Amino acid sequence: SAAIKKLMGLAPKTATVVRGEQELVIPIEEVKVGEVLFVKPGEKIPVDGEVVEGRTSVDEAMLTGESIPAEKSVGSKVTGASINLNGSIKFKATKVGKDTVLAQIIKLVEEAQGSKAPIAKMADIIAGYFVPVVILIAVLAGLAWYLSGMSLTFALTILITVLVIACPCALGLATPTAIMVGTGKGAEYGVLIKGGEALETAHQVKMVVLDKTGTITEGKPKVTDLLVVEGGNEHDLLQWSASVEKGSEHPLGEAIVQRAQEENLSFFPVENFLALPGHGIEGEIAGRKVLLGNKKLMGERGIEIILQADADRLAEEGKTPMFMAIDQKLAGIIAVADVMKPSSKRAVEKIHAMGIEVVMITGDNRRTAEAIATQVGIDRVLAEVLPQDKASEIKKLQAEGVKVAMVGDGINDAPALAQADIGMAIGSGTDVAMESADIVLMRSDLMDVVTAIQLSKKTIRNIKQNLFWAFAYNSAGIPIAAGLLYLFGGPLLNPIIAAGAMAFSSVSVVTNALRLKKFKPVH
Repeated sequence: SAAIKKLMGLAPKTATVVRGEQELVIPIEEVKVGEVLFVKPGEKIPVDGEVVEGRTSVDEAMLTGESIPAEKSVGSKVTGASINLNGSIKFKATKVGKDTVLAQIIKLVEEAQGSKAPIAKMADIIAGYFVPVVILIAVLAGLAWYLSGMSLTFALTILITVLVIACPCALGLATPTAIMVGTGKGAEYGVLIKGGEALETAHQVKMVVLDKTGTITEGKPKVTDLLVVEGGNEHDLLQWSASVEKGSEHPLGEAIVQRAQEENLSFFPVENFLALPGHGIEGEIAGRKVLLGNKKLMGERGIEIILQADADRLAEEGKTPMFMAIDQKLAGIIAVADVMKPSSKRAVEKIHAMGIEVVMITGDNRRTAEAIATQVGIDRVLAEVLPQDKASEIKKLQAEGVKVAMVGDGINDAPALAQADIGMAIGSGTDVAMESADIVLMRSDLMDVVTAIQLSKKTIRNIKQNLFWAFAYNSAGIPIAAGLLYLFGGPLLNPIIAAGAMAFSSVSVVTNALRLKKFKPVH
């Protein structure tokens, strides 16, 4: 199909491999795992790997659909067929040949287009009864005309015309053509549908279960609020806290440092830095003692929390308040949270508009979960659920008698993705996601859940139209071919015209399926 050709055309044909002091251009098929490859600006990255030298921006639109280039430096993962934009890099090949992300995508599309939806199996069952019935009608019609006194040639013409016009080609083409076009169109929008069954089930979904971290939210903590005591200012609060956190490896600390870097703040030199596990950190800046951590740390050090009401409000909103004290006096609060993706609220609204209930499942505490759910507009919250218990929670929802779709990141959600009627993995197509989910959403955007369901509805409607016209054509054509019109003084259908009509029915079914190429998601 055009979708597979497009995907295959993305891969470069050669790669520049570094062997000793030499840079050799070799066919991409000869690249081995562990080899170091060199990529210049403007070139396509040949295989999947990890950057070992250099910095650059990479256009990953083919993989994620994102128009904004991704920044890459030492340790960053790069994907084959993405385009290196402005810097030269060296990277170590980690996946080659059929193991690359691109090869996995091509395989998924091929499998989906070759698979049969239950509706296709139904068409096969009908065709299994239809063919012997048609042969019987043809023989009986020919025999009836012969016994009524018509010539053997006339009787054979009737028999052949019935067999020709009733050939169930259109019936056989009705489903696979629509599935092929539908899955190909999904791939264009970054929605990889593994099989016909997933494509059919998606339109029956009445409940969508969303994992919180990395699905509804970004999956990375960010600074959301800066609150200072009277006489202080936010600039100083951020600069001092980021300076102390520069030496920390805690994700919340990294969020503070990142915010300071975004605001182009300089960092003060820190002395006597000490990490206090489960509490926070401490250090000295210009001889002044700085503490940054949770409420417990402040209590142990005898520091009065004069912004307690604000801290409680932030916690109610699902944020983590971090207290900073300078020389035993509270300086302010920095709130950090895993913020919502920009499209999450709109996606939930769209899912609701289709008459589908939205449930959130998370391992987070109920207060944080409820805060996020309120912001997004979610109907039901399942909080404090361990990864191994997510599948059993899906089972309970299925016991309510509805088709359930699970949307997760495909790693800790793998059992739940497999248990759900439809598993949708969000992320850039990890192996676990591709194996455990029925549909992979390459752009990590919840709006693609809407796209998948809309595409399923359109495809199933198209298949039903195809089956209707195929049956209607045969129902109308067989009596005419058997000589019904001739019996009442009308014309006799010529086998050549019957063959043309049969071919036309197949063409009409394929043409109708191709209308799916015009599909555009309504967001």
